[in-house]
Amino acid sequence: MPELPEVETVRRGLESVLSGARFARVEARRPDLRFPLPEGFVQRLTGARLTALDRRGKYILGRLDRDETLIMHLGMTGRFEIENGPGAPPRGGFALAAAADPKHAHIVFHTEAGARVTYFDARRFGFMDLCRSDALDVHPRFLGMGPEPLGDAFTAEHLALAFKGRRQGAKTLLLDQGIVAGLGNIYVCEALHRARISPVRPADEISRRKLDDLVRSIRSVLDEALIAGGSTLRDFAGADGALGYFQHSFEAYGRQGEPCARRGCRGVIKRLVQAGRSTFYSPVCQK
Repeated sequence: MPELPEVETVRRGLESVLSGARFARVEARRPDLRFPLPEGFVQRLTGARLTALDRRGKYILGRLDRDETLIMHLGMTGRFEIENGPGAPPRGGFALAAAADPKHAHIVFHTEAGARVTYFDARRFGFMDLCRSDALDVHPRFLGMGPEPLGDAFTAEHLALAFKGRRQGAKTLLLDQGIVAGLGNIYVCEALHRARISPVRPADEISRRKLDDLVRSIRSVLDEALIAGGSTLRDFAGADGALGYFQHSFEAYGRQGEPCARRGCRGVIKRLVQAGRSTFYSPVCQK
């Protein structure tokens, strides 16, 4: 599942072509993705101008001049490809587990400028929805969502309050989108390793100093991943066709059995399963 850096990379790639563009035509080649498309999907988008392209957590938000917002979620295999039009980037997209195949081209946006943006989804775990812009905060997907990890509201104080009285491991809680938005398995593993915090340590036992370290580590991991364009796992690419290279900087994720990369640590990276997800950590330097 794509995490914040991958989704933000795709958003930035789409922004150059879609922000400010008007949809001349929209094709919905099937009535559903993971869920049925909203009623009047094609009619509500045709002729609308996309005034801004934002992100909330793992969702891309297309703000329309009709006081509605197009909500887009990539799921596991969703990807966009951009073709034609002035200033359009090279053909590329987002993929996880499958390359783009014409039979999986489900939604096509045609802009007045001549660009064509196609949404492919082999397994159809992604979805699209339309919502009144002034009701976005109470949409089921965003109601109760935690702060953005790169925003001012994400602080050690916020984590201390969220972790208070919680005996689950910090790794499990950081994957809760109600605590912090956009984080997923890869970057939580990396951030906990940088902060030297065990993924199984009960969250309410983590000191305030360690929470400060954790917030800084989460921010630095995400910042570096954004610069690198995300992580290429099974063929990830941004909407401009550029691959993400942060996977070459992994210090913990996927390194089971390898020596810990931290200087002075003689530990070996171990793998365990938490809440159905693989966790990678060094039992020596992560306490």
